Amino acid sequence: MREKGRSGGVSGAIIEARISSTRLPGKILLPILGKPLLEQLIERLRLSRTLEDIIIATTTNPADDVVERFAELIQVHCFRGSEEDVLDRVLNAARAFSIDVIVEITGDCPLIDPAVVDEVVRVYRSGSWDYVSNILRRTYPRGLDTQVFSTDLLAEVARLTRDPGDREHVSLYIYEHPERFSLKNVESGLPEEFRDLRLTVDTREDLDLITAIFGALYPKKPGFDLHDIVGFLGENRHLLGINRHIAQKKVR
Repeated sequence: MREKGRSGGVSGAIIEARISSTRLPGKILLPILGKPLLEQLIERLRLSRTLEDIIIATTTNPADDVVERFAELIQVHCFRGSEEDVLDRVLNAARAFSIDVIVEITGDCPLIDPAVVDEVVRVYRSGSWDYVSNILRRTYPRGLDTQVFSTDLLAEVARLTRDPGDREHVSLYIYEHPERFSLKNVESGLPEEFRDLRLTVDTREDLDLITAIFGALYPKKPGFDLHDIVGFLGENRHLLGINRHIAQKKVR
């Protein structure tokens, strides 16, 4: 049985996903063990106990027709909106499907851990914070990023800023203004050496590492978690060099 949101409203993962990508074009539909990357991500989100809905928020660009068809194929809601104004896209996706609590996920994170998602959502629901995430101080690997806030809060942000950076990076304005919003960070407790892992997909090297992880863990345990990943990489440290040199693109 799924858990209700903090205010009794509906909580839903909204996945920002589009086919265009400068570093690795079409990455969200590239195969990992025979399934599109985005399908692997959604399969893992479906194991969450705190999510009541999952929505792919893609763009109105005709190139993203394939994303909408994919969503229909795997029976996930799809919303199409602005390509540049991602904040507006996510906000309207939440409104279109009556989501009260947004769990923001990006479409390049096929190793998202439903237990981590549930922990961040539970912290949000248990307190009075405006925004809860695991990215304010990074103790989780990139690729497990989970951000939780209300649709009403995002509507407020939409009224407050027209800055292109704020509109491209949905929650940026929220966590850059701690004087206005109450913020909470969830920490991992992982050893330092595993906090800087790149488990997101921006490049072919990233995809190679994640494919190796899926190949080793998925056949034995499809719902493998972060502890399984860390254990595997701890025993196969040579894999850590595959994408260690990749620099994360700066938000500003």
